[in-house]
Order: sequence, then structure tokens, then C-alpha cells
Amino acid sequence: MMKKVLMSCLLVITSLFTMPAMANTDPYQLVDQVAQRTFDRLKQEQSKIAADPEHLRTIVREDMLPAVDVRYSAFRVIGGQLKNTTSEQREEFVKAFSDYLVVTYADALAAYKEQTVNIGTGSTSAEETLATVPVTVKEPNKPEIKLEFKLRKNKRTGEWKVFDMIAEGISLLSAKQSELSGLIRQKGIEAVSEQLRELTRKPVTPLETGQ
Repeated sequence: MMKKVLMSCLLVITSLFTMPAMANTDPYQLVDQVAQRTFDRLKQEQSKIAADPEHLRTIVREDMLPAVDVRYSAFRVIGGQLKNTTSEQREEFVKAFSDYLVVTYADALAAYKEQTVNIGTGSTSAEETLATVPVTVKEPNKPEIKLEFKLRKNKRTGEWKVFDMIAEGISLLSAKQSELSGLIRQKGIEAVSEQLRELTRKPVTPLETGQ
């Protein structure tokens, strides 16, 4: 059950990280528009994806990265070890982490069938810099999955970006931080960056929904 929940979470977070050319100055509107746009694209490009699953990585690379605060998330994953790294090591980790996200989300997109999402509504004041957007994942003949997406606003540009997701009370960012920060402490950030690069070299592998 947990694996199925995580698959759906990854699928939806991929859609939320896919962004049209628009000013993302409202977190609720951003999540709603990009989710609908991505699922429409998945439906339209199934034949192309079937012929070449690697096309999913192209979709993620082209549309995801402008909408995710990769650097902020990567630095949060490094956690307390940040002070023990050089600027060059941090840049390499951010790049490796970005590529790792591409592979992770491409795998989730490969499991797409007929999932739909309902986005919660709300508003934020000009002073707020953090927002939580509720999302419900629906799939035919399966229980609904309720998620929360965390977004932060860049104080300089006023733009919102997704940086975390809460699934069944678990922060995926915190979980990844717990997993990788310990490895960074034990093996060093360069070894973990290489480990992430190794994962990016594998082919797109659909996550199974029935487990």
C-alpha cells in the first residue's frame, strides 16, 4: 500500500513541477494550472512515450526544472553537513540531485494511466512566504490519496515554487534528508553525488501501481 501511495505521490509531484510559461505569483493557481496541463500532455503523448520511454526525461527536463527550487531542496537535503562542504562540492551535488529528480519523476510518469487530481483552493497575503496546497489524487476503482504540497515565495522576485510534499504525514524532503545527509556524513558529499549520478544512468523504469 505504501509503495502505491508513494508512486501516486511521485506522479503528482512531477505534474506539479511541470510549468507553463507563466508568472507563478499565486501558489494555488500555479499548482492547479500546471497539474492540469501536465496530465493533458501525458494523454496526448502516450504513443510517443510508448515508442521511446526516455522521452519522459525530456518532458521533465524541459518543463520541471524552472518550477522547482532545486537548490533550496538540495541544500535542505545536505542539512547540517552544508558547512563542511565547498562551493564546488555543493554545485556538483545540486546538479546530481537535479538529474536524480529527473529520473525519479520520469519513472513516476511512466506509470501514468488514468489518474486525475483535484487541487484545493485558497489565498495568500502579500506578506506570506510559505503556502500549503492540498491535493487529492483519484484513480478509477482505488481509494483517494490526500497530499499537501509545500511552496515558498522568493522574496526578491515574488515567485512561488514547490519544495516539499507531505504524504500520510510524512515529508518527502525530510525523508530524503534523513537518507542522504547520513551518507554525506559517512562517505562525504562527493561520494553521494556520484551515487546519485549512477542512479541517473539507469533506464526509465515504471513504478508499479498494484503493489
